[in-house]
Amino acid sequence: MTWVKICGITNLEDALQSVEAGADALGFVFYAKSPRKAGVETTREIIRELPGDIEKVGVFVDHEPEQVREIVLQTGLTTVQLHGKQLLDRVWSEKLSVEQSLGVRKMIPVIPGDSLKDRGVLISEGAHDKVFALLFDSQSNGNMGGTGATFDWRGTRAMVQVISLKIPVIVAGGLNALNVAEAIRLLQPFGVDVSSGVEARPGKKDPAKVHAFIQALRGTNRSA
Repeated sequence: MTWVKICGITNLEDALQSVEAGADALGFVFYAKSPRKAGVETTREIIRELPGDIEKVGVFVDHEPEQVREIVLQTGLTTVQLHGKQLLDRVWSEKLSVEQSLGVRKMIPVIPGDSLKDRGVLISEGAHDKVFALLFDSQSNGNMGGTGATFDWRGTRAMVQVISLKIPVIVAGGLNALNVAEAIRLLQPFGVDVSSGVEARPGKKDPAKVHAFIQALRGTNRSA
């Protein structure tokens, strides 16, 4: 079964509805400029109400590792998703484990999907010990995440599938109930990550869209 994360959660109602619909993970954005930014206190209160088997993913953009670790400790996040070269470089160069550096055992680095058309991704042996999965997202006007645009699935298909042999891959960017089946068919990822494709407006989910997305996803899994 394809792992699914509903990202950009800002309130308990959306969180519980996403879990009820069948989400495996929820994402909480800590990027100050995002319209989906989640506060530390709000995130902590939401996480208190979630089942233990749901992954609680904090999304960070070029924070300092110390800032990430502090927010993890304050909220109860179980996984961190890292955007930005500066932050990733710090984490890769650390001799500490991910848990020692960031306060969690699971890390998801984010890479622009279209960059795979120009070059591959160098995955060191040590990366396998630090990474839960790699997330390939779209990029628009320099921004990643919540753009509502897809990257070139067909142009990157071969590279994504090669990388998947070494490390789990999560696909994000522009996903919705109408195209998630195609993404899974072409890329065969471990997981998918959706935000704007299941929203009523930025920061507020549409329950019908969430259910439709997960139903389309599970339907693809059943027919595979």
